[in-house]
Amino acid sequence: MLRSMTAFGRSTLSIDGGELLCEIRSLNHRYLDISIRLPETLRAVESEVRERLTKSVHRGKIELSLRVNEVSDSTGGITINTALLAELAQAAGQVEGLTSASCIVDSVRLLQWPGVLVIGSGLSDIPTDAAQTAFAQALQDFMATREREGQQMAALLMTRNAQIHELLAKLRQRRPQVLAKQREKLLVRLGQLAVDHDEDRLEQELVHVAQRLDIDEELDRLDAHVSELSLALQRDEPVGRRLDFLMQEFNRETNTISSKSSDKDTTAIAVDMKVLIEQMREQVQNVE
Repeated sequence: MLRSMTAFGRSTLSIDGGELLCEIRSLNHRYLDISIRLPETLRAVESEVRERLTKSVHRGKIELSLRVNEVSDSTGGITINTALLAELAQAAGQVEGLTSASCIVDSVRLLQWPGVLVIGSGLSDIPTDAAQTAFAQALQDFMATREREGQQMAALLMTRNAQIHELLAKLRQRRPQVLAKQREKLLVRLGQLAVDHDEDRLEQELVHVAQRLDIDEELDRLDAHVSELSLALQRDEPVGRRLDFLMQEFNRETNTISSKSSDKDTTAIAVDMKVLIEQMREQVQNVE
């Protein structure tokens, strides 16, 4: 099953004094890059969260955040860090003794010193099992989103792949007409010169032209790529890198056909194929 690298998952879980909010978002990336933001009291579950993400996702830039939304009456009051306050007062006394200057300690400014005031919270101890539940629900939503978007991309790729297959069939049907037109062009040029020509030499020249314009090998390889793409879309494993390589090969063979083209119809078909390949390549960039 195809999975998208761009997705979003979210969950909320009510707890005493507020709620836990877990969000998981991802963007396309060549490798797996996981970034986790948790409250300090939940650092113990970070390794487990990272391990579960690593098992669930194989490629992409993953950002996970778990935060606490407190209700208005969940605060546990204000306390003073007396130890830090005593150190500040002692430091002020030392300054006064060293400089022989009167040191007036402003209590309000002391309270503004970082760490002196501690605002308590009713959610200082967040249950780890609640955090794990919120994460599991967000991960489930996240994976479901990836699979839904993956199904949409798979449908688009299958449609474009079928259209390329039809264009390849048109190119094969046109091969005899292309060679016939080349023969006609040579005969017209010889007629304009008004000279006798050697039929054997003419046939040799036609063989040379046919070899120069031969695209059967490119068509065979494109047919193989079409089949491989269909099989890859049915795999139940990450196929993003495989599809990316196939897009390169699709483009390479189509460019060769375009360079060998000797008539406007073949060129037009090659252009149509390039458009389809580019549309597929843009989608493949988001496939895991």
